[in-house]
Amino acid sequence: MQTRKLGNELDVYPVGLGCMGMSFVYGGQPEADAIATLRRAVDIGVNFFDTAEVYGPYENEILLGKALKPVRDQVTIATKFGFKILEEGNGVERMAGVDSRPEHVKAVAEASLKRLGTEVIDLYYQHRVDPNVPIEDTVGAMAELVQEGKVRALGLSEASAATIRRAHAVHPISAVQSEYSLWSRDPEEEVFAVCRELDIGFVPYSPLGRGLLTGTIAKPEVLGADDWRRGLPRFQADAMAANAAVIATLETMAAEKGVAPAQLALAWVLHQGNFIVPIPGAREIHHLEQNAAAAQIALSQAEVAAIGDALSPEKVVGKRYTEEMLALVNG
Repeated sequence: MQTRKLGNELDVYPVGLGCMGMSFVYGGQPEADAIATLRRAVDIGVNFFDTAEVYGPYENEILLGKALKPVRDQVTIATKFGFKILEEGNGVERMAGVDSRPEHVKAVAEASLKRLGTEVIDLYYQHRVDPNVPIEDTVGAMAELVQEGKVRALGLSEASAATIRRAHAVHPISAVQSEYSLWSRDPEEEVFAVCRELDIGFVPYSPLGRGLLTGTIAKPEVLGADDWRRGLPRFQADAMAANAAVIATLETMAAEKGVAPAQLALAWVLHQGNFIVPIPGAREIHHLEQNAAAAQIALSQAEVAAIGDALSPEKVVGKRYTEEMLALVNG
């Protein structure tokens, strides 16, 4: 099977599966449907699954534990810690800042192991850098979990190049996860260079622009009333209308290639380097299969350049996050 490496520990299919939307902020879906999609992923060779304690909260880890238990030896499961979670409230209302104190790192790992129904977490990420806790202290606690056999490999999410270097000096970092797509390219500036230098895998989340690059979301009304994306700058009606022409360009280029817009967007991401393993979300099996097949699409250097130029972030209206959420990235 075709695979890519994340650090020295993990070999995974080039396209993973981001599982957040099955339980959290995008409206969720019936458990039976989610389990069917997760099982189908394994059937077609997808073996890298991404979750976090805050997705639900907690519900997504429980879902993965239940769905993947029969095939646990065939899959790589990544989860994350790093947010304070309130006891009361719904969804994102329960997220109350960050917390990467060593004692919290270990407590979350123990709870995640139980929810996932597994003896080891394959890839354990810090979800967001905590400005109040030295990264050395956080990674030191994560490294102890590796030594105890509870975690196989370590990762960071939305971390700056400088933070990645400091963390890697304490214990090897296998993967860095950040938003990256045709429309969000900040990691190219410094993070990619560090990942290449230190043999760290890069895991793009939202590689399809939270669904915008599929060409199937034309207006905010398409989204459910409780869909968290409705509050993001790029999902406002005026921004979506302004970006319609850019999406149309992607659709035209995809049609010329004989693939779906989502597949072309994923293929472009995959062609940025063999150290890259995107994790698009998928709640429907045909979307899952479509995304996985993007790993087989070959693009010439000229095609990669043309796609990148035609859909550059400079042509896009609206930021990827609100200002409050942007304050938590590149830490």
